[in-house]
Amino acid sequence: MPSRKIPKNHLVVTGAYASSKSDVLIGFESLLEKDYMMLLDFDPMVEKYVEQPVTIPMPGRSRRYTPDLLVTFREDATGHRPPAQLIEVKTTADLTRKAEELQPKFAVAEKYAADRGWIFLTKTELDIRTQRLANLKFLRRYRNLSPAPEEEAGVLARLQVLGGTAELQSLLDMLGATPEEQAQWTPILWNLMVRNRIMFSIDREPLSSNVEVWLPGN
Repeated sequence: MPSRKIPKNHLVVTGAYASSKSDVLIGFESLLEKDYMMLLDFDPMVEKYVEQPVTIPMPGRSRRYTPDLLVTFREDATGHRPPAQLIEVKTTADLTRKAEELQPKFAVAEKYAADRGWIFLTKTELDIRTQRLANLKFLRRYRNLSPAPEEEAGVLARLQVLGGTAELQSLLDMLGATPEEQAQWTPILWNLMVRNRIMFSIDREPLSSNVEVWLPGN
């Protein structure tokens, strides 16, 4: 349960994000924070994240500080679980303009996190509004499609015939003989990509028919 309720604010966009990693809506206080939640939502190493997770007293002051998110992670292939991250999302402009106000808050957050084996981090638009985010915003509309098992198996089998890796257009050429047939297969391919059934370099370039895809483990 959040430590602090997000208030309505007429100066910034607030709302709630429907995350696949939570049974409840997760509140956000800015569009930048919402964008960061999308990155977390599609990160397979992220186990869960909660908003407004803790409220930390400020020494010698009546004010308190509540970071934006607490992110916890799954174990990796070696059995190692990365430390949880206590996150503050801010624009670079806000970090500069409010540096004097934010520095003592960040100092207590760093100590609070370290005492619990966590890490305190700030995330800005430079970390968040990346090619990865742009690709995820495109792919998310296909996330809830439900390809038939034989369709999914057919795609994976044809990619295997191509050596396990190919340009997306080459795979489409094997799946459909006409542009109309290929158009029917395209949403299925996007769905398999967003579900990591087909892999691709999500950070490298905008998605197109020229993007290289491959089978997991290939």
